[in-house]
Amino acid sequence: MPFVLYLLGLAVFAQGTSEFMLSGLLPDIARELDISLSAAGALTSAFAVGMMIGAPLPALLSLRRPPRRALPAFLVTFLLVHVLGALTPDYGVLLATRVVAALANAGFLAVALATATSMVVPDAKGRATSVLLGGTTMACVAGVPAGALLGELWGWRSAFWAVALVSVPAVLAILWSVPAGPAPRSVAGRPRAGAELRALRSPRLLVLLLLGALVNGATFCAFTYLAPLVTEVTGLGAGWVPALLALFGLGSFVGVSGAGRLADARPGRLLALGGPALLAGWIASALTAGNPVAVLVLLFVQGALSFAVGSTLVSQVLYTATGAPTLGGGFATAALNVGAALGPWCGGAALTAGLGYRSPLWVSALLTALALVLGGLAHVTGHGPATARRAARPSRTDDSAARPEAAGEPADGRQGR
Repeated sequence: MPFVLYLLGLAVFAQGTSEFMLSGLLPDIARELDISLSAAGALTSAFAVGMMIGAPLPALLSLRRPPRRALPAFLVTFLLVHVLGALTPDYGVLLATRVVAALANAGFLAVALATATSMVVPDAKGRATSVLLGGTTMACVAGVPAGALLGELWGWRSAFWAVALVSVPAVLAILWSVPAGPAPRSVAGRPRAGAELRALRSPRLLVLLLLGALVNGATFCAFTYLAPLVTEVTGLGAGWVPALLALFGLGSFVGVSGAGRLADARPGRLLALGGPALLAGWIASALTAGNPVAVLVLLFVQGALSFAVGSTLVSQVLYTATGAPTLGGGFATAALNVGAALGPWCGGAALTAGLGYRSPLWVSALLTALALVLGGLAHVTGHGPATARRAARPSRTDDSAARPEAAGEPADGRQGR
C-alpha cells in the first residue's frame, strides 16, 4: 500500500477521535457553559447529522478540485473549527463548529476514499479502504480514551486542542505526499458531476448503502449503550467501561485490518459467513450479558465482525460506483452515519419502552437480521453485493478511474506505488 494512505489514515484518526470523544466530556461542557446535559448531548447529534446529511454535498463541491487541494482544504477547515471550539465561551458557536467540522470530515473522507482507491491497482480497493477505516478504529482504541483523560486533567477544551494539533502533521504530510495534478474528469469528456450523479443509479449500489447503514446501526446501537449494560447487567464497576470500550475498538481494528485482503479476493464469502456470524454474536451477547467472561470475549469478536463486514460493504460500494468514485465515497459516508444515528435512537427507544438493558443488543440483532434478509433478496434478484471476480474485472469506467492520472499521479506510476 502507498505510504500516503497511512497519512490519510492519520487524518481519519483525528476526525474519528473528534466524532466520538464528546461522550466522555459532556458533563464538563455542560457545567462550564451552564447548559443542560441534553443540550450538551446535542453537540454529538449535530456532528452525526452533519455527517449524515452533508456528506454528498462537500464531495460534490470538491469534484473540480484535485485531491492535493481538496484534502488539505477540508482538513484545515476541520482544524480551524476545533481551534474556535476550544476558544469560544458561547454554546451556539460551539454547536456551529460541530456541524462545520462534520461537513469537513465528510468531505475529506469522501475524497480520501476516492484518492486511496485510485492510487492502488483496481482489485485492491478493499485493502485501501481498510487502511483509511483503520484510522477510525484506532480512534476508538486510543483517541477517545486519550480525549477523556485530557479532559480529566486539563478540561474539555484540551481535547479540542489535541485534535487540532494531531491534524497539523496530517495537513503537511498530505501536501507533501499526495500527487499534484488536475481535477479528474469523467469518461468521454462529460462533466464529472453529471457523470457521477448518473452512475449512482445502480440498484446494487443502493442495496449496498442500505446494508452498510443497517450493519453500522447495529454496531453503534450496542456500542452506545455498553456502559449501562456492563454495570447493571454484567455487574462490573464503572471503572471497567473505558477498558471494555477499548477492547471493542481493538477488535474493530483487527477486523478492519484482517478484512482488507479478503474484501478484495472473496467479498461474497466474507459477507455470507460474516453476516450470519455477526447476527449470532449479537444474540449470544444478549443471552450471556450477565457473564463477565462471555462479555469480554464477545465484545472483541463483535467489534471485529462488525468492522470486517462494514468495511467490506464500503469497499464494495467503491467497486460498484467506479463511475462515481468521489460521490460514491460521499454516499458511503452518509450511509454509515445514517446507521450511527439510527442505531442509538432505536436502542434508546427500546430502553424508554422499559425493555431492559439487554434490549439494545436485541435491537442490534434485529437490524443485522434485516440486513441479511435484504442481502438475500437482493442476491436472488441479481442486485446483491458484487462478487470479487466481477468487481475486480476492470470496465472502461474502472480503467479511467484507476489510471494514476485520475489522482494526479504521474503516468509512469512511480509516485505512491
